[in-house]
Amino acid sequence: MSQTPDAGDIVIIDFDPQAGHEQAGKRPALVLSPQQFNKITGFVWLCPITSQVKGYPFEVAVTGSEKTQGVILADQLKSLDAQARRLKKVDQVSADCLANVKVLIATILSI
Repeated sequence: MSQTPDAGDIVIIDFDPQAGHEQAGKRPALVLSPQQFNKITGFVWLCPITSQVKGYPFEVAVTGSEKTQGVILADQLKSLDAQARRLKKVDQVSADCLANVKVLIATILSI
């Protein structure tokens, strides 16, 4: 990726290899970690996005984006190597959408 992704960006990433019920294949994902962290470490914290809405309590509807539809799976937070996974920024979400995902993650982690 030529530009380091920032929190709120939607990127396309290949989640393979995966195991069990994890999301697989190339798909959009929401970046949660700030650009400075991503730049220094080379890792990106993100959650996959799916178009298959199931009504689970940890799904957050994508809002504020121009091209991406679906829900963010806040319960599938991952840290991945940005360069090895060849991230490509394609969109971004609203500040409110990002905040809603962070609240759910904080709830999951009890922080």
